[in-house]
Amino acid sequence: MRLSARVDYALRASAELASVAEGGSAGRTRPVTAEQIARSQDIPPKFLESILLQLRRGGIVHAQRGPEGGYWLARPAAEISLAEVIRVIDGPLAHIRGQRPEQLGYQGAARALQDVWIALRASEREILELVTLADVAGGTLPARVNELAADPAAWS
Repeated sequence: MRLSARVDYALRASAELASVAEGGSAGRTRPVTAEQIARSQDIPPKFLESILLQLRRGGIVHAQRGPEGGYWLARPAAEISLAEVIRVIDGPLAHIRGQRPEQLGYQGAARALQDVWIALRASEREILELVTLADVAGGTLPARVNELAADPAAWS
């Protein structure tokens, strides 16, 4: 799986917002400025601004301008999966040459590749839908994720 820098930054920024929300909720107790997010997550500020705009348009964050302005999660962090953030930034999961796996037409000896790509997408989706921003911000990942990450073969 290859994630773009945009997705990486969007996930990090979203996790940062989840960490400041009261109890992982969407309670707007303290908007966080883009500058604060950029500094805490070492994200280029101009790049972050465009990512935050995408996240706002995608319904992940809310924004307020002005001296008391900033960003906050639009919903509780426990209701926002990593998959949702990725889709807002990069579109659907697991595209092959810009097409959904079920739209590909493989022939002959390569026919089974379509099933491989569909299974890969299902596997990615299983993990990315399971993990929420609250899980990441709280450092308490689901048992299935911890189990997979604990396998030494996963690290090579």
